[in-house]
Amino acid sequence: MKKALIFQGGWQGHEPEAVAHILADILKEENYQVTITDTLETLVKEDLSAYDLIIPNWTQGEITDQQLQPLLKAVAEGTGLAGLHGGMGDSFRTSVDYQFMVGGQWVAHPGNDGVRYTVNIIDADHPLTDGMADFTVVSEQYYLHVDPAVSVHATTRFPVAEGPYQANGEVDMPVVWTKKWGKGNVYYNSLGHVADIVRMPEVIKLMKRGMVWATR
Repeated sequence: MKKALIFQGGWQGHEPEAVAHILADILKEENYQVTITDTLETLVKEDLSAYDLIIPNWTQGEITDQQLQPLLKAVAEGTGLAGLHGGMGDSFRTSVDYQFMVGGQWVAHPGNDGVRYTVNIIDADHPLTDGMADFTVVSEQYYLHVDPAVSVHATTRFPVAEGPYQANGEVDMPVVWTKKWGKGNVYYNSLGHVADIVRMPEVIKLMKRGMVWATR
């Protein structure tokens, strides 16, 4: 049986506890043993290499070097890393090593919540997106600074909401990407502002496939 660790907390606006349980339920359906923790001290006190998958679900906040180094090491040695929205893409804003591993960092959501936008599947032959069609989301549209080394599987087009960034013209922003960190697989999905968005069938499908793909 595969083992997964979800650490949840940080800014409560993203409903981290509710989202953690949605992700845990997906994994349990795939026959994973899932541990959920609400403290970053777990990263120090437990042997992270015993987990096949780790899911950060901790928006903003601070992580110490003592807490971060075991996570970086575990993923580099083969433990998978997967997550979504701010729980993985806007964690620990002062930790560039964490952002380097993830492959990107949130910087803006023009128009805030309630923006209607399209998620474009661009890699329909990949197991992560096989058989999926473009779909519409009404939520935050994440603008991210992204590592050019990532493999992109879905995008969304900016601008939709008004803002000074419009002067730069249209840009296709990654929504779903994968990359490697040493021997570890890394999966990120920018959707999932609150639990109701995570429960969308398309997001559930993407997260199920992504978490399974990232697993050691």
